[in-house]
Parts: sequence; C-alpha cells; structure tokens
Amino acid sequence: MKVIQWATGAMGRTCLQAVIDSPRHELVGLFVYGERKAGKDAGEIARRDPVGITATRDVEAILALDADVVIHAARLDPPADRHDADIERLLRSGKNVISINGGTYPAHWAPERRARLQAAAEAGGTSFMGAGLNPGFAAEKLAVLATGVCRDVRKVSLSETVDCRPVKNPDYVFDVIGFGAPVDRIDPNSPDWVPARTMNALFEEVVACVADRLGWQEIEVVTDHSLTATPVPLEIAAGRIEPGGAARIDWRWIARTGATDRVELHIAWTMETPEPDAPEPGLWSIRVEGEPCVSIAFGVETPAGWQERVSAEMLGVAGAVLNAMPHVIAAPPGVVETPEFAPWRAG
Repeated sequence: MKVIQWATGAMGRTCLQAVIDSPRHELVGLFVYGERKAGKDAGEIARRDPVGITATRDVEAILALDADVVIHAARLDPPADRHDADIERLLRSGKNVISINGGTYPAHWAPERRARLQAAAEAGGTSFMGAGLNPGFAAEKLAVLATGVCRDVRKVSLSETVDCRPVKNPDYVFDVIGFGAPVDRIDPNSPDWVPARTMNALFEEVVACVADRLGWQEIEVVTDHSLTATPVPLEIAAGRIEPGGAARIDWRWIARTGATDRVELHIAWTMETPEPDAPEPGLWSIRVEGEPCVSIAFGVETPAGWQERVSAEMLGVAGAVLNAMPHVIAAPPGVVETPEFAPWRAG
C-alpha cells in the first residue's frame, strides 16, 4: 500500500513512524510545512534509518506522486476547514485521504462543505475519511459497541480528562485551545469564541454519529462548555496563565431528541495538578444508561520497556489510521463515514 504522509508535527511524525515500520505499507512521499525539515530524509524526521524519501514543501510534487492514501495530519487551526483546499486537490489527483482532524461523520457537516469535497472525490475516483482515537474510535466505535448487550438504551455518555501541562506550543495552547482566556469576559458557548468554534467543528459530528448509529432521529446538537479560572499564576510548558485565566476547559457536546439528552461527550482539558480523586488523565469512561446499564473504563498504554518519545494516545491514533486504510481504499468515491469497525488484521 503506497502512502504519502502530509505534515510531521508530533502526531504526523508518529503516523510517519508507523508507515515506515510497517511491512504492509510503502512510504512514497512526505510533505512538510517548515523549511527546516524540507530536503531531509523521511527516516531522519521520523527518528529512523534513512528510507530514501525526501521531505518537500512542493505541493505539486506531492500531487504528481502515485499513492493509494494520504495521511493528512496538518495541525488543527481555525477555521476548521482551512485545509480543505489542499484535501480537495489531493482527492482530485487520484489519492484517497484520511484525516486525523475529524471527518468521521460528514453527514453532519454544512452541505456546502460536504458538496465541495464530494465533488473533488468523485472527480478523482477517490474517498475521504476521518480516523483517530477521539474523534474516530472511543465514541463512534467503542461506545456504540457497548450498547450491544442492551435491550433498551436511554443515553450514552463518554468522558475524558486530558492533562495538557506538557504541551509546549504557545500558539496552540492559548490561541487554538483557549487556555488563559479571561473567564469573566468569555462565553465558551458563543460561536464568536474561536476555540469553541474550532472544537465544535471537530466534535459535534462525533455525538451526531453515535446518535445516528443507535437509530435516534431528528437530533439537535447543543453545547455546555465551561471555563475554570486559576486563582494564582500558573507556569506551564507553553508559558504562563495569569490569575483569572482559564486553567481548565470542560467541553460538552450533547445530542438531543426533543428535550431528551441521548449522547453526551465530555472532554476536560486541564493545566492544573489533578486532585487525588480526579479521573486519571488519558482514561476514557463510557456509560450506557439502559437495560442493563454498562460501564467501561478504556485506556491505552505503551508497551513494556517503551523507549520512544511517543505517547500511547499518539500510537493509538496512528494505529487507527493504518487500520482505516483498507476501508478508505475500498469505499466508493466520495466523502464517507469512518467504518463502525476497523480492527487490526495480520498479514
């Protein structure tokens, strides 16, 4: 399977490593944004031995390559569709595209956006799909699977706590995510707040996808985001959060039928030291209210003796992307949902 890696931030580099390490995949191209990486061997960027593929910033050179799949791992920046023009060109050039930044349930997109990518995919005879850990797996696959033992389901909830203290990029931490925002002056549920608009575009489709897969019709997706201020200055890897600035962001997306909450996704991003009884960061909690009720605690861990500077969550995203490749290749041309099941297979 011939693969192009698009972008090599922390997550993109992990996907690049997965492709290089896999005997079933052949790296045929590497696109990078930074001048510092351009011209380097992909193996060097991935902290691997040289592989004979040189990183380039030349989009035309990438478009000219013969490849089955492009892993699109550009950094999430507002607006959420800022990379669509590149994705459309890749699709028109005859390459299937997997994005790690949403795209798991395109039926929830604005019709204009869906139509643009659909047209590009049909023109190239290709498909676009989203894949990842969250979004992509925890809710759309695992939470849906958990209902398989129920004779009735009233509500499905997924919660996650993310320790953001190690994140070093200040632009991402303060501008994209929203840490440090003045809590007394920001409405986190307003579409005018850029971080909320960006995250809504990424995760509203997740709860819509779960609702659809469970058969709930005519849903409405609402938000219930909240910010928690730090009372004291916080020195973090990305800089400093002043008193009154957001040190914790609780994102909540809820899919409702009428006045009834059916699917809830809660992601808590925090820069604070966790309380002793707080949920363990990196652990997803799934709760199905039904007959019977179902509870699942789901986490990922690095293998014993793991030495690389790659987290278990990053490995999970890369694994989900590789396992989705046969599905995006086999899919009919167009913008398609992430498959309900995409397990690893030997051979």
